[in-house]
Amino acid sequence: MSISVRLKSVLETNHIPYSLIAHTPTYSAQFAAAVMHEPGKDVAKTVVLRSGKNNLIALLPAPCHVNLQKLAAAAGGPVSLIEEQECNKLFPDCEPGAVPPFGELYGLPVYMDATLAADPEIILSAGTHSDALRMLSADFIRLVRPKVCAFAERS
Repeated sequence: MSISVRLKSVLETNHIPYSLIAHTPTYSAQFAAAVMHEPGKDVAKTVVLRSGKNNLIALLPAPCHVNLQKLAAAAGGPVSLIEEQECNKLFPDCEPGAVPPFGELYGLPVYMDATLAADPEIILSAGTHSDALRMLSADFIRLVRPKVCAFAERS
């Protein structure tokens, strides 16, 4: 598996240049950064949370964790992690646990940590445990229109 047909179509329709990075299968963004020989701060981790009755995507640097209080302030209400099985149902065209941060494909808002938005390039999950996407942060922001705010803390 590489990139989902739906994701590829959105990127190409919107003329978003990207490169696909194939790597050894990994199950965390931090480990993916290591096998790709990239700094962890340049690789994005996707976390799916619930806020009230709605779900959202939080995007932050791989070596960080979500400060739930800060994200709750940005989201306008308490946030909590969702169960893995529910997450898998939300992303049926992806490998379990490999969530691409393209919320518009799944009807979810995206919150992007300000540190990622400030980097010129970003490396993102392509929806598999062995593929990643590299693109300009500005292109990602233009396409996804995330709410950029500060909620990541170093683990």
